[in-house]
Amino acid sequence: MEHGIGVIGGSGLYEMEGFEQSEERAVETPYGAPSDALMGGRQAGRQVWFLPRHGRGHRLLPHEINHRANIWALRSVGVRWIVCVTAVGSLKEEYAPRSIVLPDQYYDRTSRRDQHTFFGGGIAGHISFGEPTSRGLRTLLLHAALEEEAEVSLGGTYVNMDGPAFSTRAESEANREFGFDVIGMTNLPEAKLAREAEIALATLAMVTDYDCWKEEEVNVQTVVGHLQANAGLAQRIVARVVAEIPEVPDWPEHSALEHAIMTPKDLWPKERVEELRPILGRFLGDS
Repeated sequence: MEHGIGVIGGSGLYEMEGFEQSEERAVETPYGAPSDALMGGRQAGRQVWFLPRHGRGHRLLPHEINHRANIWALRSVGVRWIVCVTAVGSLKEEYAPRSIVLPDQYYDRTSRRDQHTFFGGGIAGHISFGEPTSRGLRTLLLHAALEEEAEVSLGGTYVNMDGPAFSTRAESEANREFGFDVIGMTNLPEAKLAREAEIALATLAMVTDYDCWKEEEVNVQTVVGHLQANAGLAQRIVARVVAEIPEVPDWPEHSALEHAIMTPKDLWPKERVEELRPILGRFLGDS
């Protein structure tokens, strides 16, 4: 199976110049349905799979997204790199709306953490997550953004809240006091699950607002307006990155499970092995 590249973001990302769509694939997973069908095709000679995070038409709230199904589906079709494009609120003056942040850290304020892992049910695993996004992929995103003359910042902490409401002012001020850089509702589960699936992931965080620490209110109209203004930029950056990603998955993230699984292989429940075959395949002798 060809090593593919996944792109998680808005439903219009697959319209980027040069993408030749060849199929639309509905994937069944042990965790239920992904957010939508995968859109597959070629970009710069590479296999690329697009997945709209909230479903086409933006039908899913952040807490309704089935992250396990999304990452399992992408891994099952051979994806080994994922670029996430996501909207964030800025918690610092220097990150203005319509700028880009490439986070290298997360802070977890979600409440559904049991659904943000593939492990459990008889197979115990603990991944290393000190550097939660891929250094190699962040670097490629930085170079692509600079080539597009975008206002981009390398590094920063993304605090992940549940939503679906935006922050209260008290919450926003508390997050600023902690020194966090941007805030969102979706990206941390994607990063955790991608690491467990031995996928290199990095995030193109598109700043849409200053959260409510600076602005009177954050509203959907403002967020969507800034996202639409930057849609073309995101497409161009992703297209540049796809062309630069290596064909062989030999980055540190691609062997993240090497010393992460505590349960001896002979004790793995058969049903769990089959559920996790796309992820555990190399331990099972699969090619």
